[in-house]
Amino acid sequence: MKRPVGTGRAAIAAAAFALLVGIGAYLVTLPKADAFAGICTYYDTPAKQNVVGQRGADCCGEPVNWGIITPYRTCEQVYCLDVWCPPPTE
Repeated sequence: MKRPVGTGRAAIAAAAFALLVGIGAYLVTLPKADAFAGICTYYDTPAKQNVVGQRGADCCGEPVNWGIITPYRTCEQVYCLDVWCPPPTE
């Protein structure tokens, strides 16, 4: 008995599609990692020479909170693409 022509190709295509759907479903369930963090640095004068405090979050989302807040600040986004963050310990 002969198999219909193209049955093998259809099976391979269906298996490849199922594999892609499975990989996509897995990637969607991974925890979201921020590629950047924001931090503001506070200075004592408008000349911005002496740092007196910082507020924001580091690459792993941990809060940065030290010093005092003044009107003289610079805020930036810090890109953290090469940082591996351990799972939360809560």
